[in-house]
Amino acid sequence: MSNKTFYMTDIEKIEVGEAPMPVVGADDVMIKVQSVGVCGSDLHYYRSGSIGDFKVEFPFILGHEAAGVVCEVGENVKTLKPGDRVCMEPGVPCMKCEECLSGHYNLCKDVRFWATPPYDGVLSEYITHPAAFTFKIPDNMSFTEGALVEPLAIGLHACNQGGVKLGQTVVIMGAGCIGLVSLLAAKAYGATQVVVGDVIDKRLEKAAELGAIPVNTKNEDIVAKVMELTNGHGADVCIDCAGFSSTVDNCLSAAKPAGTVIIVGLGEDRVNGFNTSIMSTKELTVKSIFRYRNLYPTAINAIADGRINVGAIVSHRFKFDDTINAFATCHRDIRNVVKGVIEY
Repeated sequence: MSNKTFYMTDIEKIEVGEAPMPVVGADDVMIKVQSVGVCGSDLHYYRSGSIGDFKVEFPFILGHEAAGVVCEVGENVKTLKPGDRVCMEPGVPCMKCEECLSGHYNLCKDVRFWATPPYDGVLSEYITHPAAFTFKIPDNMSFTEGALVEPLAIGLHACNQGGVKLGQTVVIMGAGCIGLVSLLAAKAYGATQVVVGDVIDKRLEKAAELGAIPVNTKNEDIVAKVMELTNGHGADVCIDCAGFSSTVDNCLSAAKPAGTVIIVGLGEDRVNGFNTSIMSTKELTVKSIFRYRNLYPTAINAIADGRINVGAIVSHRFKFDDTINAFATCHRDIRNVVKGVIEY
């Protein structure tokens, strides 16, 4: 049986090849992949070959947002069977360290995360994965919605950390994929005003479609807009999905006294000019998140129930055989591509 695979072989270069068929361990399942999201981190590796200390060694397989069909199960697996439609949580922690045992498995130092060097991703026809991190999806969910459970879990985690609840005003900086899923999560949790700032009109149009108040921060002062909407009080929760000095500063300025700021995006390794004065005088709570934990069932149920239309963020769909073009397009046409998905 062949296992067609797309390998990154150099900066901005992907080639088609074939990988060995994966071996199914006793606690694993084999999955025939059906959909893979093109994530911002994939594109970062594609154009630069590294993110921080994580450096690609070629050849390398991208992709970590995925869904598919179980085609074989290991001898110890009782919860899944061949034919089950599933999505996969891409990070497999050690489940032995202090972080894992205290419930913060997303912070495990020995996590094996798809498409994070040295671990290959899933842009293959067949992959294996531990059954414990493989989740059934119902028939009324598409495989693309299943693949998008992964970014949605980030948005849910950001809103959970911020304590978003009914009737609140939320500010989101950045209208890329993670900004949009944070918007969807905030609306699902009951936020009545969600202000989204970005400089790309296509993304802001999508944010408006999803119920946000869009602000092009190139032309408009988002802090002034928030103060206008809240009678000068400020936002309950500000979520920075961009991670630049200017966006963090906007979040600190737009937050109400005793409000909360959540740092999600990592546009810059270091944020300069962090306004500790305004953080202190407003007694703000500033938190960060790293991926997510224990949120796949919540995300799946919210999509299946129709409470979150995660498929609405998809702007571009590509066939598996067109993977090379998919990455080239998502990289070069950033002003028009909101979210790209590869569908097998």
